[in-house]
Amino acid sequence: MKNKRPVHFTANLLATFLTLFFLTTLAQIPPGYYDSANGKTGTELQAALHEIIKGHSSVAYSALYAHFKTTDVKPENVVWDMYSDVPGGTPPYVYHYTSGDECGNYSGEGDCYNREHSWPNSWFGGEVYPMYSDMFHLYPTDGYVNNRRGNNPYGDVANATWTSQNGSKLGSSAVAGYSGTVFEPIDEYKGDFARSYFYMSTRYYTEDAGWPGSPQATGSQLKPWALALMLSWSSQDPVSTKETDRNNLIYGIQHNRNPYIDHPEYANLIWGYPVGLRNAPETAGSLLPYPNPASDICTIKLPEGFAGASFRLSCISASGVEFTPGFTVGENTLVLQVASLPSGIYLITITSRAGFLKGKFAKINSPTSARSTPR
Repeated sequence: MKNKRPVHFTANLLATFLTLFFLTTLAQIPPGYYDSANGKTGTELQAALHEIIKGHSSVAYSALYAHFKTTDVKPENVVWDMYSDVPGGTPPYVYHYTSGDECGNYSGEGDCYNREHSWPNSWFGGEVYPMYSDMFHLYPTDGYVNNRRGNNPYGDVANATWTSQNGSKLGSSAVAGYSGTVFEPIDEYKGDFARSYFYMSTRYYTEDAGWPGSPQATGSQLKPWALALMLSWSSQDPVSTKETDRNNLIYGIQHNRNPYIDHPEYANLIWGYPVGLRNAPETAGSLLPYPNPASDICTIKLPEGFAGASFRLSCISASGVEFTPGFTVGENTLVLQVASLPSGIYLITITSRAGFLKGKFAKINSPTSARSTPR
């Protein structure tokens, strides 16, 4: 098991810090980078983003360990491993970039770290470039946990057959539309992986002929159940400083960016909130909030299977900002308290084991709070 060790401030460490500083400083979003995507939605937006980020500078797979030293590093030269990290807490073990912790053989957690294809390389045909070394879906992770994940899809786990020391889980799927084995990272990093998947679906849009695919994707495009899940994960775990810094640093290496880190709202503008595929007709339609527009409260009728069940509710503005309005649940209705929301258009999603539902409403100012203008 690896423990934190003191790191001496050497010339090499100084060079690493200076490299990190200059790459971060110089690699911000270039002016006009996304101009050709403005005003577009759906596949038109996806195609425009593809044109912007395609043709990146491919790096050698063997060079990834060196690049991780700047793109995935924590203080004291610690490897930023999302499969072992405990944000706000003490990780069960840590690796260092200066101590030969690269795999290597391993027999359990904490032995060594290696290079994880978050989008398994078997899904695009193996050691095929540029996908094989595309840093936007590659991360340093514990070798043993990486092996346990294998090429199983990401998902929410219903019954765990194995749990890592930081709480990542492997087990049966709790996601509507897929019943196989899935791997579930901890909540704090679900959005990171979701936005990596959105990137893959866009960078390799129309360039995926011959990809074998997987239970999670057809070519480079996510299947309906996986797309619904990734949209939910992205909403629940917004873009972090870690992701923004990594995006800037990879831009300095590959010369392309992950649009869904720079503009999280792009995911909703392209894919919206797809409805989960279920047999029951109630889960195949959209939510119908009323009144619409709403000023103080907004009522949503819950279909059979959702009433009385535990679920996740997401409320996101048209600009991609998530809000958490209060709500109460009746026998077959959900009442949202929307008085405190800014005026605008909101997308509502409800996710449970019964399925995935979407709806949209407009928030307007309450007439009782309006002030007449003196004449």
